[in-house]
Order: sequence, then C-alpha cells, then structure tokens
Amino acid sequence: MIKIDHVHFYVEDAKVWRDWFVHHLGFEAVADSISSFHTCTQVVKSGVVCFLLSSPLLPTSPVAKFLHQHPPGVADVAFIIEDVEAAIALAQAHDAEIIQPIQEHQEGHIFLKWGKISAWGGLTHTLIERHCETEEGEMGGNSSFATSSYPFIFPLSSTPSSAITAIDHIVLNVAAGDLERAVAWYEKILDFQPQQVFKIKTDRSALHSRVMVSRNGSVQMPINEPASSNSQIQEFLDVNRGPGIQHIALRTPNLISAIAQFRADGLSLLSVPNSYYSRLKQRQGLPLSHQEIEVIAQQEILVDWQEDAPVEVQNAAPLLLQIFTQPIFNEPTFFFEFIERRSQAQGFGEGNFRALFEAIESEQIKRGTLS
Repeated sequence: MIKIDHVHFYVEDAKVWRDWFVHHLGFEAVADSISSFHTCTQVVKSGVVCFLLSSPLLPTSPVAKFLHQHPPGVADVAFIIEDVEAAIALAQAHDAEIIQPIQEHQEGHIFLKWGKISAWGGLTHTLIERHCETEEGEMGGNSSFATSSYPFIFPLSSTPSSAITAIDHIVLNVAAGDLERAVAWYEKILDFQPQQVFKIKTDRSALHSRVMVSRNGSVQMPINEPASSNSQIQEFLDVNRGPGIQHIALRTPNLISAIAQFRADGLSLLSVPNSYYSRLKQRQGLPLSHQEIEVIAQQEILVDWQEDAPVEVQNAAPLLLQIFTQPIFNEPTFFFEFIERRSQAQGFGEGNFRALFEAIESEQIKRGTLS
C-alpha cells in the first residue's frame, strides 16, 4: 500500500503562497503557523490534497539552501506506506541516499514513524508510517496534530465542498539519457510499475515520457526527458538547475465549473487555439454534445477519448478533460494541471499530451527560448 500524503513546496514567502492557494484555488489554511526558529511553514488543504509551504527565516534554513540551488518549487513528495523500516532498508540496499534516518513520535493515540530519501536533483521522498488508535482500539489514518518538528500530521478527511478532491498525478522531469535510470529507480525503490510510453515530436522539439504507477494504482508519476536540445523539458532543467517536479495534476469532479471559478479568481491558464476545437469536432466518436463542446472551448479545456470505443458505449466512453496553468512562480518551471476523468477514464491520452506540448511550445516562442 502506498499513497501520496502531502507535497512540500519550498518558496520565498510561505504566507504569501498560503494566501495564493486560498484565493486562487479555493484551498483552506489548515495551520496558522508551524514555524521553527529558522523556517516558516504553512499548510493548505483541499479535499485530501495537502500542501506544505515553507520559506526561510534564517540562512541556516534547509529552504534557504534549496532556494540557493533551485528556483521555488517542489522539494519533497511524501508517501504513506505500510512499513517504513522495510522501505528504508530497501532504499539502502539499492544505494539510495538516506537524507533522514527513521524517526518515531507518539502524541496521544497518534503513532508516527518516518524517514527521508533522496530522489532526483533536489527532490526527496519522505516515507511515512502513521496510525491513529481510537478509544475502541481500532487503527485509523487521520489526526490533527502538527508542530514544526512533525509538520505532516494534519486532518486528511475530505471536504465535500472542495473543487479539488485529489492529486491525480505528479510529473518528474529528468535529464536526457536518465529516463530509463529513473524508471528503474522507482521500480526498485518504491515498486512502481511502468505503464504508458509517449514519444512526442513536433517540427520544433520533442520529448520522451514513461508513466510509472504504484502497484496499488493510487500513485501515478509520469517521467519526462528531453528528446531535443530545445525541448521544453530541457528549458525546465536549465531554469530549475537540475531535475525536478514539472507539474502536479489536481482532480476535480466538474472541471468546467471549477475553471470558470478559478478564472474569476484571477488564475492564469495556458491558451488553446480555436483550431484545436475545429480539429476536435472532426475526430471520430466525439462523446460530447455540440453545446458542451462550445462551453469547453470557452474555458479552453483539452479533451481526449478512445476513438475506437464501440458505438453502443461512445456516449459513455472514458473521457479526459484537462487544462494547465501558466507557470505559477516567476521562472518557467512549475505549473498545475486540472483534470476530470469521466466514465472511469484511465491513463493519459496522447492527443491531450501533444496539445499540452504544443501549448507550452507557444509559450516558449513568446519567451524567446524556441525559434
């Protein structure tokens, strides 16, 4: 069993970014502050999605050291696992660097055990084994305790009114030639399994991608490498000064209404040309009404589906709706994706993958990094 517990961002001002998530994406602030003497940490939450936001108060803060090497972004992806001692032992057996040896903590009925390993570039993974013993002696997974020393114990219950309900996937960019090594690392260390393969190429640039999925299917982690020297993946690697998390996809049950609200709240999203929707209408087996296509085009949402689905199920064919923000920080590195999966749609559609690639190419041209 493995699932995402939280994602930890290192930023220049945690309170500013706490307010950004609240005002632009409808997150709630969970903890007023769980700061230490050298680091300020804020927690925001939507559904079961929890983000930690840390900024340095002193040069001795690990956040300050990270920001000296990289622009703001994701520093750690934390996973809940069943046996942290076995996981750390496995990581050591495969020569993974142990950043933090196993720690233990108990607070009332809450039992916590965790360690941290190095992944790619500045990225780390915190591995957490957590239980909460109820008065009846049953074990649960929720708690409401957090301090600066133990900043990853907070409520995990879903908020029904949240527009964002889960993390759908997290995308890692690695250097050219490192894709297979990264795939093997996640296979050996975390028991992820390789799924889809993508090779996206336009007249201007290219990338290769492998989708890694945890054995229980709850964690999806596509890994990209540049396949041309001017690829948007290479631009990320250059600006990020090494490998790192390119984007996080947040799942929503109603993407159209969520995006309309996000736009009203001032969120900047990638543009999609009208020609995309002209081509969309010409594709076989379009499982949407003309009216819905018009609303989707108005919000500039990407659509993908299985074209060869049997006629009798085309109206209920698995369907992906996706849209992407502009980079949220000052430099063109990290961005968010929002995704709705209809009719139990699985995996990733090549059409949307290509459309995203082309949309980011357009932004590269505006920045002058792609001729």
